[in-house]
Amino acid sequence: MGFGKWLEKNHVSRYFEPSSWLYEIEHRKEEFPFISHFIVEQDEKPIGFCQYYDYSLGGESWHGSFDVSSCYSIDYMIGEPSYLGKGYGVELVKSITNKVFDQTNALCIIVQPEKDNGKSRKTLEKSGYLYDSQNDVFYMYRSIHDGISIAEAL
Repeated sequence: MGFGKWLEKNHVSRYFEPSSWLYEIEHRKEEFPFISHFIVEQDEKPIGFCQYYDYSLGGESWHGSFDVSSCYSIDYMIGEPSYLGKGYGVELVKSITNKVFDQTNALCIIVQPEKDNGKSRKTLEKSGYLYDSQNDVFYMYRSIHDGISIAEAL
């Protein structure tokens, strides 16, 4: 099963607008080059999807008064129903979070799942994200110790 079929599944389609997501994927090189898209695999089997992007390039304003300087955002889903409720979502969020901090200059990641998407919200909490109730935003800051290295001996 692939991305398009996952978008048709009830556990996905109620939170992701299938036609919008398919359009974005189809036009990712022309209109959405600032988004990095990934298929998620378990034992070489595709089970889901995730992406990250520089929040300032997304044209969104759902962050409220949250300071989004140098912030990225992520989207994620487990598409294969047989992989739901088994901890793969937490692994996925941790993996995409690490990828953002390893491959970009992001200082923070912000996420705003739908209010009624309790499973996604719980996944973010289990993955170490904090919640800003004033802005209804989950966030994680890059560790202040990231990138420290020893250059040379004196």
